[in-house]
Parts: sequence; structure tokens; C-alpha cells
Amino acid sequence: MSSFYQHETAIIDSGAQIGESSRVWHFVHVCSGALIGKEVSLGQNVFVGNQVTIGDKCKVQNNVSVYDNVHLEAEVFCGPSMVFTNVYNPRSGVERKEEYRSTLVKRGATLGANCTIVCGVTIGEFAFIGAGSVVNKDVKPYALIVGVPGKQIGWMSEYGEQLELPLEGNCSVKCKSTGELYELKGRSITKVIE
Repeated sequence: MSSFYQHETAIIDSGAQIGESSRVWHFVHVCSGALIGKEVSLGQNVFVGNQVTIGDKCKVQNNVSVYDNVHLEAEVFCGPSMVFTNVYNPRSGVERKEEYRSTLVKRGATLGANCTIVCGVTIGEFAFIGAGSVVNKDVKPYALIVGVPGKQIGWMSEYGEQLELPLEGNCSVKCKSTGELYELKGRSITKVIE
């Protein structure tokens, strides 16, 4: 008996590793080399490739394909129908499997519905990619990104609230929801541990 839930329509290839208390919903396909952590939710019609890692407590919403060379750290949220790629310049008639570019999404990041993450980038911890945005370069921790191509318009707390901070400078602010303090130094922020 498995330690995770698998809907009867889901296909999990032999060799795939799925952690305790994870949920694999309708019409999901998990390939044999996938490494999936604990308490992960894979929504309807999700595809997970062979060379993929998905950390604990990630939520991959409906209609998301997590292709080879995509790696999600813990507590990443992938919104409905968002898109990953793994080849920068695909052609149907040209084999480019040796040219896969790795994508890393760090702990706690949110990838909004219908956004596109172009391969080869790193999304920083607790970054927030707005719905429909296209990310084609690295994203700083806590950055709020919107648009096509994606541009930073602000900063987000770990709780998911926009912080009232300029894009650069030297100042601090508390998250309105949690009271946690965030400090801006130059063009990066950190959460102050009190």
C-alpha cells in the first residue's frame, strides 16, 4: 500500500519516487525518474518528466507540465496552466535533447496562472510571478514580477503580501499581515530574524 494518494486515472511509471501524503489527481503522468517530495499536490492533467525534482509541500495546479531539467524546491506554487520550457530554440526537425537548460525555482516562490518560465533561469526564494507574465531572466528573492517580458514592480513578503518598499534603496518595512520585518539594502531584501 502506498503512502500517497493516487487517483485511478493517474499513471505513475515504475521507478518514480513520491513522498508520503502527496496527492496525484486525475489524468496525471509521472515519469520513472521523477523525485517528488512529501505533501505535494499534483492537480488534474499534470505531467512530470524524468529529470525533475519537486520539493516538499509544492502545489502544481491543473494543466502544468514540469519538463526535464526543471527543479522545484519546497513550497513552490505553480498556478493553473503555467508553462515551463527546457529548450531555448526548439525546432520540430532538430533534435536538441543535449541542449536542455536547467530551471531552478527556489523555496516558497509563486508562479501565477498562465505565466511562462523560459528555460535556464533561477527564480529566487519567495519571488512572485504574476499571472500571464513571461520570465526570461533570473528573478531575485522576494521580487514581484509582472508583464511580457516580466519586469520587477515591487517586493513580496513570505506571506504573499506586497511590501511597501521602493525597488532600491536602504529602508525597512513590516508585512501588514504577519508583522515580520523586511530590510531593503540596495537592490535586494532580506527578512530580519528577530
